[in-house]
Amino acid sequence: MNFKKWTMLTALAVAQVAAVAPVGAEAATTTVQSTDSVSGQQAQANVAESGVQNSSGGQDSTGTPNSTTTSDNTGVTNDPLSGLPTDTTNGSNVSSDVYGDGTITNPGGSPTSMGANQLILYLNSAKMEQNGQVYTATQPMTVKDGVSYVAIRSLVSRVGLQFSYDTATKETVITQGTNVLRFKTDSKVYTVNGEARQMKGPAFQQKNVFMVPLTSITQALNIPYTVNNTTKQVIMDLNQKPKASFTVQQKDIYAGETQVTYLTKESSPTGLPIVNQRWEGKQDVFQEPGTYVVTYSVLDSAGNWSDPYSVTITVKPPNQPPVALFTTDKKEYKMGEKITITDLSTDDENAITKRDWINKKLAFFEPGDVTITLTVTDKHGATGTVSQTIKITNELLYNEDDFNKIFTPYGDKYSADGSQVPTMATIPVTSTSSPRLLIRANSPERVFQDGIVYQETGSGSTRILVHHVNETGRDVKMYVIATNNNITPANINVENSGFAGPSEFATAAGKVSIQRYFQSMLDGSKRSSTVLNPGESRVILQDLNAQKIKQKQVISLLSDLYTDQPIQYTVVVLDANADPLTALPTLAKLPKDGIHNRGTYANSDISLNYTEEVGKTAQRIVLGDNKVDPNLLGTDGLDGSSASNAGNFGVVYKVKLDHVAPYSLIAFNPRGGEYAGYAMVNNQVVGIPTNGSVQAPNEMSVLYRTGHIEESVEMYFTAAAGSNLPVSVVVMPLPPIKN
Repeated sequence: MNFKKWTMLTALAVAQVAAVAPVGAEAATTTVQSTDSVSGQQAQANVAESGVQNSSGGQDSTGTPNSTTTSDNTGVTNDPLSGLPTDTTNGSNVSSDVYGDGTITNPGGSPTSMGANQLILYLNSAKMEQNGQVYTATQPMTVKDGVSYVAIRSLVSRVGLQFSYDTATKETVITQGTNVLRFKTDSKVYTVNGEARQMKGPAFQQKNVFMVPLTSITQALNIPYTVNNTTKQVIMDLNQKPKASFTVQQKDIYAGETQVTYLTKESSPTGLPIVNQRWEGKQDVFQEPGTYVVTYSVLDSAGNWSDPYSVTITVKPPNQPPVALFTTDKKEYKMGEKITITDLSTDDENAITKRDWINKKLAFFEPGDVTITLTVTDKHGATGTVSQTIKITNELLYNEDDFNKIFTPYGDKYSADGSQVPTMATIPVTSTSSPRLLIRANSPERVFQDGIVYQETGSGSTRILVHHVNETGRDVKMYVIATNNNITPANINVENSGFAGPSEFATAAGKVSIQRYFQSMLDGSKRSSTVLNPGESRVILQDLNAQKIKQKQVISLLSDLYTDQPIQYTVVVLDANADPLTALPTLAKLPKDGIHNRGTYANSDISLNYTEEVGKTAQRIVLGDNKVDPNLLGTDGLDGSSASNAGNFGVVYKVKLDHVAPYSLIAFNPRGGEYAGYAMVNNQVVGIPTNGSVQAPNEMSVLYRTGHIEESVEMYFTAAAGSNLPVSVVVMPLPPIKN
């Protein structure tokens, strides 16, 4: 083969290589060591390695026009730092601005000495220096339209980047650790980890070499740099240290006791692996109390140590067990005499979390020695125990029934002969009602699917009662959605509200919701106002939907509202991740279960007044029996059928007794089964009972006692969902008080 033919074949092969090379995917630079400058031979070797050279203004193998930087010989050129005109005859800068975000350093003009792991670029030059070695870029650092550009692939190995080309998106991809940068030819927009950012100028091709603004690299990868404005050097600091930090898991650390757990966190901004760590002051168990400084550092695979990260740890003295201590007001008592016990237990951190008593009673009714024991437990599980023995004599002060009536605290219960309650005369109260609409959503109580459990329109004073169990087999939420179907805006004012749950126990949820309802009446904590525009729907009473309801869990809500226009209320149950307003138009109306109650009832505020004296003899007020206190009658808002409010749940009774005799007891006696709830007596919220529940028919829960003078007593009561009706409120004289 003659030389001419061989030359033509070689040129054809080179052209074919250029035709398939991706835009900007220039060849890697050749590394050459030198003491001062890059030789012409080295530059030619790099240019040859880049593939095919297109002439200025021509096209590359993809048909994309190439851009080149040109200069004339007038003595004025673009300043290589800023791209602004510079008088080359005397070297003075017209402007000291670099890129708008660089820092001018070393203005005196002496060349910058090499620091550890620095990369020095030279403006309008292909020369690069790193750690004492000289390298040649595939294209000089170039200024175009006032923006400084670099050959991106020339930085790959120098800065610790990885280079690739995405043929599907036609993007040049630069990767450093978890950071991914993507560039497109002729675009000012590039992405950093998927986030679009704006460059100071578009990326472009120069002699088949992909050029990007230098600041797009430094900013995206947080590479600090400085500029020597006189020597035309850009110094990139590649010493990006790894970062180290840690936390201590334990909040309280005790000398000689606490096994300290250190939770470390480390990372490298360049994605390098962490190969070593160093601790100072670290101890697994600190033997002495005091203050300690613990420091943590890490080493990456490039030999860079992180800055030390320090945490000050306070070590407390060893935990001391709590000291159990109590006193009794006497050492000897009669049978039925009240025992006053004062708990004086202490803890070094004031952190007693539990008290367990044995034989702590208000009185004993058999003679003999009684040992009372108290065990206290602190937050660390340490315990202290103490016992004292008292003597009960043969002398009787009160029998058990009389003692309980006189001394049982408000909200506590005592045993009684429940058979006597039905024989008591009923107090002939005067009953009046107020026009508050009750919307009761309690059927189906066990909800098996998404849907509308109740829907009704109310205006003016309205009360909403919601009580349901999740039986869908998945997490759900319940919502009350208010819709304004009027042509003018409507105001919704929430007055009182109590919500409880999600709970595993229906009785507990109903009880707590009533407690919170009465508390909101006292403190006004749930009052709020909102405006619904015409046609607007909005979720209200958002305590109801604040948490997911898991399978078998119960929620209970009782709320009072006032609106100045008719509002449609829709109670829905939905998958916990569904949007209620979006789903509302497609939800089915769920059928009632035939056991529990739903319905709309008028006049649900009932006042029971009695102006004559009570308390001289045992009398009662009966609630929720459908005889003395008949059920409210109404309509099912979903199917239009008639409804009877069994137990009158959701009805709020205001009982006013104007003249209660001195030394009278007011107690609560359930008649239909277990009951757990609250009442509000003379503006005090009282448990029925405070702890647990009260059982029918032989338990009484104490609500109030009058003192030595006649009193007026006002009581609010509403049946707690999950409990049983009917109930009786008993007013009876106290036994004679003895000294």
